Amino acid sequence: MICSIVIRAHNEERHIGRLLDGIRRQELPKDLDVEVIVVDSGSTDSTVSIATMMGARVIKILKDEFTFGRALNRGCQAAQGEILLFASAHVYPFYKDWIEKMMKPFDDPEVGLVYGKQTGNEVTRFSEQEIFTKWFPEQSNYNQTTPFCNNANCAIRRSLWLLQPFDEKLTGLEDLDWANKLLTRNGKIVYEAEALIVHVHEETWRKIKNRYEREAIALKTILPNVHFNKLDFVKLFVSNTISDLFHAMRQRVLFREFKGIFMFRLMQFWGTYSGHQYAGPFTSELKTRFYYPNELKKRKPANAEHLRSDDKIIEYN
Repeated sequence: MICSIVIRAHNEERHIGRLLDGIRRQELPKDLDVEVIVVDSGSTDSTVSIATMMGARVIKILKDEFTFGRALNRGCQAAQGEILLFASAHVYPFYKDWIEKMMKPFDDPEVGLVYGKQTGNEVTRFSEQEIFTKWFPEQSNYNQTTPFCNNANCAIRRSLWLLQPFDEKLTGLEDLDWANKLLTRNGKIVYEAEALIVHVHEETWRKIKNRYEREAIALKTILPNVHFNKLDFVKLFVSNTISDLFHAMRQRVLFREFKGIFMFRLMQFWGTYSGHQYAGPFTSELKTRFYYPNELKKRKPANAEHLRSDDKIIEYN
């Protein structure tokens, strides 16, 4: 069997080398081969040369042609594998069995999509890590009933992609859209908590706002009855900020993180509000997953939650 790893990239010279190094260090079953495809949308740094030097096949698309769905479709078209594994260029695997863990659920022929756990690192903003903790829990789910997933660490069957390519018109959330369509065909979605990657976000406040704005625009296209009004903005900004401050206080980093928490949540929900232009009912389970804060209770710090007691941890230079 072949697993094709498809990586979208644009000016990722700071990160893509670590991802490719982590792929090279994977311990694979004997019957599994891996190919790596980098879809580059006009990088002006060393991204392409690093990818080529480390053995990846590079496919180029014009920057003006880029959408998240189109870049993935170009990579999928070039892929030879039965399973298509997607990774952002600014992630890297934590364990040597990441690919194996992502592939295993496909032993069930009804499984069409698998997505894995994500966490941040030392540069991750506190509120971003709180989102990772909310979205990617410690327990796996081998028959998920909602379309939530994330293409920063996700795999699908190529046969299903041939039936339903990614929507190239969406401004984001092409993963949720594809998963939603999979569920309508009675396909299974699996969340694998042991398939962990580290997701490095180093965005300006403006880029954070833009990210949530384009995702909100996409969400209302995927789910036309989406609802997010001024009251939602105020309620969710306040509740998530209070939650973050509580957990920062419990971890004794409140003074250091106070300003960052306030700014991140402001940009998140200002962007979300800006992306919504009409009101209506919205799926409560997805709304809770996307927007509502973590519970105000004591828990382990996020950076200690993902450690397994084995020898599979990758030691990067």
